[in-house]
Amino acid sequence: MPARYAWGPWRLLGVVLVLCGLLASGGRGLAAGCDPAAFPVLVDAGHGPRRSGAESARGMPEYAFNTRLAQRVVAALRAAGFVRAALLDPEGEDLSPTARAARANTRGGRLLVSIHHDAVQPRYLSTWTVDGKTRRYSDRFAGYSLFYSGKSAQATASLTLARLIGRELRGAGLSFTRHHAEPIAGENRELVDATVGVYRYDGLAVLREAAMPAVLVEAGIILNRDEELALASPARIETTAGAIARGVTAFCGQIRP
Repeated sequence: MPARYAWGPWRLLGVVLVLCGLLASGGRGLAAGCDPAAFPVLVDAGHGPRRSGAESARGMPEYAFNTRLAQRVVAALRAAGFVRAALLDPEGEDLSPTARAARANTRGGRLLVSIHHDAVQPRYLSTWTVDGKTRRYSDRFAGYSLFYSGKSAQATASLTLARLIGRELRGAGLSFTRHHAEPIAGENRELVDATVGVYRYDGLAVLREAAMPAVLVEAGIILNRDEELALASPARIETTAGAIARGVTAFCGQIRP
């Protein structure tokens, strides 16, 4: 090549270092087509006040956990520059999964993050007494998990988003649960990424019918007695919310104009 285009060893080293920095940052430094201030992210607190989801080992409804974390995710996203981040259902209308996807589509969301807290299959449940009441629990499993739908219109982007969030959760010191991959009734989900805990689950209508990239986050297992306490703690809530916000930021950084 002409001499004026030749790359000397120091220039080449500089380029390599820049590329390594971009890879380490998950693409956050890339020139991209995503302006966080104009990028609406919708955060869904799964279930509702009447259809409240699973019950924790101490009798707390899943929806209470979901709402608390979803609010912190919105706050973390706004702090990261996503000023249009908002709760999908701030009034707690007990929307069906299909209705949640429809609302996200109507509101023109660019991303949908659905927040849940996990349970286990009945075969793993034991009982204990809490405040004079018999409750069910299982300490067998612990950890977060991430789901995307392979049948959504944005399946590839959803998988990318799930992986980026999972990378941040793992980087924050959290572990994922593998019990959804067990070959038993009610589970047997495909573990697509065994490094960061991403499962494919096409039956989740809130993901399958969303027109934008969509991920469901199971933040942890509230039937595990120790993890229930951790999931209710401000430290764990902030850790999870911050990791989700960083994952969304990394995803935004990979979008081209």
